[in-house]
Amino acid sequence: MKKKLVVLTGAGISAESGIKTFRDSNGLWEGHDVMEVASPQGWHKNRALVLDFYNQRRKQALEVAPNAAHYGLAQLEKDYEVTIVTQNVDNLHERAGSNHVIHLHGELFKSQSTLDPSLIYDMKHWEIKEGDKCEKGSQLRPFIVWFGEMVPMMEPAIEATQEADIFAVVGTSMLVYPAASLIQYASSSIPKFIIDVKIPEIGFVDNLTAIEDQASSGVQKMIQLLQLKA
Repeated sequence: MKKKLVVLTGAGISAESGIKTFRDSNGLWEGHDVMEVASPQGWHKNRALVLDFYNQRRKQALEVAPNAAHYGLAQLEKDYEVTIVTQNVDNLHERAGSNHVIHLHGELFKSQSTLDPSLIYDMKHWEIKEGDKCEKGSQLRPFIVWFGEMVPMMEPAIEATQEADIFAVVGTSMLVYPAASLIQYASSSIPKFIIDVKIPEIGFVDNLTAIEDQASSGVQKMIQLLQLKA
């Protein structure tokens, strides 16, 4: 029976593919205050701006490709039961071949009803326009978890982490909650890895191997260590 490997990924893994990270050091996201484009208040204030913002993010995502880190994690499915828990809204993990991906913050290539949140639609193109409606007649919005909204996929992520035999963190600053708390749900007895160009401060964690490197080469180093321990 394959061991269960759970991997939490963040902006750093997508950055190597050319997707800009969530926020610049000045707190802006693609030149916008994050609350303008990533909050219910921003949506109610200027719906056209929010729709255009995510339309442009989709266009950008279609122009990039998965990198060695995405492919490396997908290839681990040969030897492990892998669950990817990602803070990213792009679909690069799926495009690389990962079969079990939990998106904590929503999915860029899906739309959602503003009237009935359970109505979620796969997008076959990059654009949501004003006037695009769900089957109940309400405007479609991006299927993104905005600031101030619940993170419904956190529970499945916690459950997967509690059952993990190995836990890894790749390309995240560990500053965004509740995602950053996930490592605390991993058993103290299992091996853990953290891979980032700058290892974040997370306090004491049992059985932790820190790999200070970019995601693509760091994932390869982790794979080598896993092979040595197998």
